[in-house]
Amino acid sequence: MGGLEEIRNEAVDLENIPIEEVFEQLKCTRQGLTSDEGAQRVEIFGLNKLEEKKESKVLKFLGFMWNPLSWVMEMAAIMAIALANGGGKPPDWQDFVGIIVLLVINSTISFIEENNAGNAAAALMANLAPKTKVLRDGRWGEQEASILVPGDIVSIKLGDIVPADARLLEGDPLKIDQSGLTGESLPVTKNPGDEVFSGSTCKQGEIEAVVIATGVHTFFGKAAHLVDSTNQVGHFQQVLTAIGNFCIVSIAVGIVIEIIVMFPIQRRKYRAGIENLLVLLIGGIPIAMPTVLSVTMAIGSHKLSQQGAITKRMTAIEELAGMDVLCSDKTGTLTLNKLSVDKNLVEVFAKGVDKEHVLLLAARASRVENQDAIDACMVGMLADPKEARAGIREVHFLPFNPTDKRTALTYIDAEGNWHRASKGAPEQVDYYPVQLQGGCEEKGALCD
Repeated sequence: MGGLEEIRNEAVDLENIPIEEVFEQLKCTRQGLTSDEGAQRVEIFGLNKLEEKKESKVLKFLGFMWNPLSWVMEMAAIMAIALANGGGKPPDWQDFVGIIVLLVINSTISFIEENNAGNAAAALMANLAPKTKVLRDGRWGEQEASILVPGDIVSIKLGDIVPADARLLEGDPLKIDQSGLTGESLPVTKNPGDEVFSGSTCKQGEIEAVVIATGVHTFFGKAAHLVDSTNQVGHFQQVLTAIGNFCIVSIAVGIVIEIIVMFPIQRRKYRAGIENLLVLLIGGIPIAMPTVLSVTMAIGSHKLSQQGAITKRMTAIEELAGMDVLCSDKTGTLTLNKLSVDKNLVEVFAKGVDKEHVLLLAARASRVENQDAIDACMVGMLADPKEARAGIREVHFLPFNPTDKRTALTYIDAEGNWHRASKGAPEQVDYYPVQLQGGCEEKGALCD
């Protein structure tokens, strides 16, 4: 594994060396890795995801006691135990214990609610983990992108998000949208041998690729690491801090005035004056306000998680509530992300052809392996998915692309006749007949 250690340390320029040397350096083949090899490489390269900072539960709990409003309460507790003595009376233990109990109760409630909201979000994120088509043990299968390691063979097709940095293998060029990484407004053409970056989106074409970098070693991972140390203070936190600062300044001014009035003017005893200052300290701040706000947002986060929304930062709920306009695109992010075929809406215009035959041809014009969502839907509606290729010999499959707007399968039946079944946009499928060997011409989804 010495060579793989060099790959992990980025000592080999996998982005620019010939593709055959990439396979040599990664000690893999075009048939992909085995499950055992994948597990071994995970130990070396780690999982294909960005590292998340693990926050100490203790520090998180104590963090709820570290804000301007809590500082005033803590100062009052110190005053009750350290300064409230004299006059023949012991320190004010009752006030001290009461203040500490209030702080602990408020922090405990906030900690529990925010922790529950974080667990709900983590569970939802686990269910929504990105998937990818990977060749393992000689078979194509859909796996979580996090298991990918350098040397894996993945499939990239229209609409897929590239799961890791990879080099393209043999095939037609791809159109890749990498605007989120480089700022380029238009998709760029990637030819076989070129590198594609994790997080970019395939806009046209279909091809296989070999993974060369994962996780923090990807182009996206390096960029994310650069901005990882930045701390963004949200609007909610700014408002809460401003309220706390106002309370502290107001109480400080009140304490100064009260000290001047009580001792030099009214000449009160020391212990009575300290007790009045404690009342001003405790009564002058809304001690329960942070807890009420935290609990409210935690409940909101839990409700959002039940609707499928992930809340990484609870203060974002308040910021979202203050939003006037939400701009969104027309993609599947606003749908159930599920496809189905309503057979009642299928119309047949050719004589002597029934709906079942049309649906069979639609399934034949779909991939039976390494499928996209539409192909899986079409093949899945058959009683037996094997019917899509039963009794025929596949000659050529045309994958979908935005230019042709269709898929097509050219095949030979058991009697030696040539056929082509196509599915896609009606204007592309219906009006461009093509003469095939054997005298059959393509016309819609049916060619007999």
